[in-house]
Amino acid sequence: MNWLGWIQFAVYLVVLLALVKPLGAYMARVYQGERTFLTPVLAPVERFFYRLAGVDPEADMGWKMYTAALLLFNLVGFLFLYLLLRLQGTLPLNPQGFQAVSPDLAFNTAVSFVTNTNWQSYGGETSMSILSQMLGLTVQKVLSAATGMAVLVASIRSLTRHTTDWPGNFWVDVTRSTLYILVPLALALVSQGVVQTFQPYATVQTLDPSSGAAIQVLPLGPVPSQVAIKQLSTNSGGYFNVNSAHPFENPTPLSNFLEMLAILLIPAALCNIFGKMAGDTRQGWAILAAMTLLPRRAFLLPAWAGEAQSLNAA
Repeated sequence: MNWLGWIQFAVYLVVLLALVKPLGAYMARVYQGERTFLTPVLAPVERFFYRLAGVDPEADMGWKMYTAALLLFNLVGFLFLYLLLRLQGTLPLNPQGFQAVSPDLAFNTAVSFVTNTNWQSYGGETSMSILSQMLGLTVQKVLSAATGMAVLVASIRSLTRHTTDWPGNFWVDVTRSTLYILVPLALALVSQGVVQTFQPYATVQTLDPSSGAAIQVLPLGPVPSQVAIKQLSTNSGGYFNVNSAHPFENPTPLSNFLEMLAILLIPAALCNIFGKMAGDTRQGWAILAAMTLLPRRAFLLPAWAGEAQSLNAA
C-alpha cells in the first residue's frame, strides 16, 4: 500500500468516526420519540400513517406481538414483490418490454430482498423494468433495512429497560426508521449527476474508429434514489448488473467516497445508539472500536495488499 492509499483510508475513517456521534444522537432521539430538527416536517406524515394503519404509537408490544407483526409485515412484502416480478410484462413503466421474471428467480429475489440478504442473481439492466426496480426492489431495500434497525433497537430496549422487558412498537420503529433516517440520508446522497430518467434505453454510435459503425445501447433509468438506499442499507440489488462499478451508478470520485461511506454509516451510528439508550456511551464506543479494529486487521489490510499487488502486476 502506498502513501496515497493510506491517506485515502485515513480520510475515510476520520469522516466516518466524525459522523458517528451526531448521527447516533439524532437516531437515538428518533427512536426515543424525542423532538428532532425534522419533527415539524415529518411528524404530520408520521401521524397520518398511524391513523391510516390504525396504529396507536403509544402502545408497546410484547415480544410475541412484536415478532408476529414483523413476520406478517415481511410476508406481505414477499408476496407483493413476487407478484410484481411475475406480472412485470403486463405492468406499466416497462419501456424495454421486459417479460415476466421466471418463477424461481422471482421467488429467490423476493425472499432475499425481504430478508435483507439481497442476493442479486439477475442483471438489473437486462431483466427488471423501471416499475420493478422502483416499486419492488427499492421499496424492499428500504423496508428490510428498517425492519433490521427496528429489531436491533427493540433488542436494545429489552436489555436496558428496568421497569419492563417489552421491546416497543414494531410499526412505530419501522415508520421512524424509514421517515426520519433512511429516506433523508438517501436524498442527501443523490447529488453527483447519476442518470435519472424514465426514458427508454439510448442507442448511440460509438466514437472508437476501430469499431467502425458499431452501435451501443446505454441503459437508463431512475438510478440515484435507488443506488443511495442500496448503499445505506448495505444491500446488493444495484440498478445495473455490476452495481457501483458501473459509471452510471458511480460517476465521480466523490460519489465513490459517499457510497463507501454510506455502507458503514448507519451500522457505526447504531453502536452509539446502544450506548446512549443504555445510559453509558462508553459501551457504544467499545463496540464500535471492536467492529473497527477487528475487520481492519483481519480483512481490510490483506485485501488492500492483494489488490495493490494485482495492480502492480498488471
